[in-house]
Amino acid sequence: MPSDDNTVNINSREGRYHHGDLRSALIGEGLAELETKSPEQVSLREIARRAGVSATAVYRHFPDKAALLTALCKVGDERLGEAFRSAMARAEPGREAFRAMGQAYVRFALANPTLFRMMMTRPDPSAGPGGSDDTQAFASSILSDALKALMPPDATPAERRTKRIQAWAMVHGLAMLMLDGQVPAEDGLIDQVVDTSLL
Repeated sequence: MPSDDNTVNINSREGRYHHGDLRSALIGEGLAELETKSPEQVSLREIARRAGVSATAVYRHFPDKAALLTALCKVGDERLGEAFRSAMARAEPGREAFRAMGQAYVRFALANPTLFRMMMTRPDPSAGPGGSDDTQAFASSILSDALKALMPPDATPAERRTKRIQAWAMVHGLAMLMLDGQVPAEDGLIDQVVDTSLL
């Protein structure tokens, strides 16, 4: 078998199986680790053990733990973006869809607390919802596009950026207050607090 072949036999928690994408399997194990551990406690060796491969197999895909954590953040961003799209698809276009997206942000944070906190602390701040249009991550670009549709066509880049930050601050602040136990993590409260009229 070529040294760069991704097809390996690995042991999963459900038993031995044949997997064609070791990188995806390692990311899955990394996400599972984050359900019970902090990013600092995540271990490439433990992930290798859980996946049933040697530690050297992990290093073919992730040269160090930082590379794995970056990949986990990217998956988190993609999942948050899908949560946005799903929530918006169930709402009326315009303000209601934008409000649904904000609610989805808070619910994603509550469902994925460790991954969410890591996503908010590891990426380059310029790639966040307040960043410039050409550096945004997937989820941030959805936020930007949705907000752009609600603003006057002649809004300046500075005005658009301010509105993005205001929208992000509202939902991120609520998410953090709930994660930190400062306010109850109640679904109904999310609906009440996330209000587009504040923007």
